[in-house]
Amino acid sequence: MSYDQYKTLAIELREHGVLDIRMRADGPGGNGKLPTAGHLGHQELTQIWRDVQADDAVRVAVLRGDGIGFSGGGDLALVQDMAQDFAIRTRVWREARDLVYNLINCDKPIVSAMHGPAVGAGLVAGLLADVSIAALDAKIVDGHTRLGVAAGDHAAVVWPLLCGMAKAKYYLLTCEPISGQEAERIGLVSLALPQAEVLPKAYAVAEQLAKGSQTAIRWTKYALNNWLRTAGPAFDASLALEFMGFAGPDVQEGVASLRERRAPKF
Repeated sequence: MSYDQYKTLAIELREHGVLDIRMRADGPGGNGKLPTAGHLGHQELTQIWRDVQADDAVRVAVLRGDGIGFSGGGDLALVQDMAQDFAIRTRVWREARDLVYNLINCDKPIVSAMHGPAVGAGLVAGLLADVSIAALDAKIVDGHTRLGVAAGDHAAVVWPLLCGMAKAKYYLLTCEPISGQEAERIGLVSLALPQAEVLPKAYAVAEQLAKGSQTAIRWTKYALNNWLRTAGPAFDASLALEFMGFAGPDVQEGVASLRERRAPKF
């Protein structure tokens, strides 16, 4: 399978059927420092998991970020377009829905390697990965309520299951950042390591999975992900509430405050 159509993702097939997926900081929508999800980036991060599933040469996928961090979240221009245009808002809602379900339903195991900031659509994939590896000093943030919308996308599906309802509510309501070290302590990620060891460990885990029984590994993933599928109604409700918020007044103040680098005044 060719991945030449992807512009915001750099994709390479490594040995043993390990597909390396790098979110590009220098791609369309990137700022040269962090991968950010603009219109195209959001679409591609949704579509790639269908292609991973369809590619018989792939046994495991590794997702990583470019530049100084894993992911920088949604491009503010995309957020503004969503707030102002119903057609764009409904399109991105479908993509956000499909991103979560495509990740859950992809039969190949996915390993994420997170360093630096991890926010937005990239964080969705990072935490829904089957094995998530974070740098000790990574900065994980779900910033939805800071933007003025409900914490939708992946949060209602996986955060309470990973770290418990009390921790999920605290971090999702306050938007407090979580270090990789703390994320491992509370169970939000699988492993936390010094930054230099994160990607080598991700590749090592991926190769171990690639060399294992593919039916056994994939069927185990399928069975375990039924816990996530049972959260489908909660996820659908959270996503609907998030996107209803994009049509409201608070998101305008949220965007303005981020652009002006100040605290929001809701």
